[in-house]
Amino acid sequence: MVRFCAAISRIALLLLSLAVANVLAQTPDDSALQRYSEQGQKALAEGRYSEAEQAYEKLRELDPGFAEVHAQLGVIYFQERKFDQAVSSLRQALKLKPGLPRAGTLLAVSLSETGRYQEALPGLEKGFHSSDDASRRMCGLQLERAYTGLQFDRKAVEVALELNRLYPNDPEILYHNGKIFGNFAFLNMQKLAEVAPSSVWRHQAEAEAYESQGSLDVAISEYKQVLELDPHRPGIHYRLGRTFLKRARQNNSPDDVAQAVKEFTAELQMDPDNGNAAYEIGEVHRNAGELEEAEKYFTLALQHHPNFEEAQLGLAAVLSSLRKPAEALPHLQKAIELRPGNEVSWFRLAQVQRALGNEAEQRKALAEYQKLHNQGLQQRQEEAPLFSGEEVTQQKVDATSN
Repeated sequence: MVRFCAAISRIALLLLSLAVANVLAQTPDDSALQRYSEQGQKALAEGRYSEAEQAYEKLRELDPGFAEVHAQLGVIYFQERKFDQAVSSLRQALKLKPGLPRAGTLLAVSLSETGRYQEALPGLEKGFHSSDDASRRMCGLQLERAYTGLQFDRKAVEVALELNRLYPNDPEILYHNGKIFGNFAFLNMQKLAEVAPSSVWRHQAEAEAYESQGSLDVAISEYKQVLELDPHRPGIHYRLGRTFLKRARQNNSPDDVAQAVKEFTAELQMDPDNGNAAYEIGEVHRNAGELEEAEKYFTLALQHHPNFEEAQLGLAAVLSSLRKPAEALPHLQKAIELRPGNEVSWFRLAQVQRALGNEAEQRKALAEYQKLHNQGLQQRQEEAPLFSGEEVTQQKVDATSN
């Protein structure tokens, strides 16, 4: 936040420097005032804030009635991170001239920097709703800080949402907003633990949190608690199966793979339209070389979800392995239509075109694959697929893609 505040204070420095120069130009000739004014403005222009501070403090001693001099000192103190002194000088400036431009905003920010959030709120809220874009951005960031410090977490989230709308591609705002949203999510989960410690929602939240952290044994235990409380809860057998699969990959455990298939099957029994569960069973069978079973489940996944890219790729791989390249081709074409930037699709398409004897199309597909592979576009797609790779096992370029 400091980087941005410094940028705003440079704007304020320029405006206030001009204001001070104008005021001094209208005063009777006083060599000392003129000398210190020139010294201070030169030091400010060159970023020598310590010298500028000394010059403006001399100006304040010579004539303490200049609101602009107090305001300029406030800006200098702010630049030097002497926020308590900035608050004092800016308050005096506003006392002498209540309408002094930007001084009220800088005072509110200085108060926030000292942790005096309650005092800062009126000025920050006013600045956040101003028409000046720079002030609005700075005050928005400070409002997030102040509201969080005062435990007004909902208000902090409201500001974060508005900042996201106003500055959707600002990395600093995205960073701070991420912390705001994360903190609010944590507080909600903490509240859930307080009000319903034994509820199905609490166990599900715990399970998902432990799964995301890689604590798979505990996550499995929590998912099982959910099913004990609500045996027909949608999606839990699937999540449990996914967790068993993760553990199987860690430990190279066939037993965990078998348990995962059992959970996916249980999910399908409750919800025959669950394409993710059907897909995962198909992928297990494909990796085991059980191609007919794999074909059955990939087809089932696509029956209700034709835009399921990973299932299109999985079925194409199975058909290709079964020496049915002509049947595999439309599935690869569909996968590429859904996400042209997936290098796996082009790699498998090249192999299918080779099997079909289409050398020109094979070279074209291989060139596209190589381009995507070199550029690393698989990690930075413009549009995410309908079924997220975090929710299902992603297809990869491997030795079985033939």
